[in-house]
Amino acid sequence: MRASLQQHNRPPAGSHPAGRRVAAFTLMELMVVIALIAIMTAVIVPEMKGTFEDALLRSTARDLVSAVELANSRAVSGNQSHRLRIDSRSHQFTIEKQVPNGSPDEFIPLEDVIGCQGKLDERIVIESRERQTSDERERPDANLSSSPDGILFQSDGTAEARDLVLEDRTGHFLTLRINPITSRVRILAGKQE
Repeated sequence: MRASLQQHNRPPAGSHPAGRRVAAFTLMELMVVIALIAIMTAVIVPEMKGTFEDALLRSTARDLVSAVELANSRAVSGNQSHRLRIDSRSHQFTIEKQVPNGSPDEFIPLEDVIGCQGKLDERIVIESRERQTSDERERPDANLSSSPDGILFQSDGTAEARDLVLEDRTGHFLTLRINPITSRVRILAGKQE
């Protein structure tokens, strides 16, 4: 008898019990959700592009700071002048050492050191600017041998007073300012005059 009561209370196959609804999304609800996703995407994507450009700019700056630190370290530890050469056309850098018993302007690339050569991101424009310090204005004989695409590091830990100005495709700048006394690099936001 119980079996017959259970069969009697069951709804026919394919129908729903009275008063009970099936959970589902309507077409209108789906369209509203898709519209909200489209609006959020339109707002977020331009912000992400700026973040990507900023990351490229900062990554290139970190690569150059590492190269400056390595060139300075090699100059001091080897008791020999070194030069960081930056080729802005090929977007490459090379650390070179002064040829022993050669002329003061004669350098050869380092080959036995990891990080002495590298490629920089082509989307970043790099400009090297010579900077005259107040000490150099007072002493005209204080000028170091310089080249337009190289930064000289002396064995006593000093360096040329240079600014490396980096610009990304959106027009944002970072300036790497090399301290001539300590050879340390300060990263400054924007283009410094």
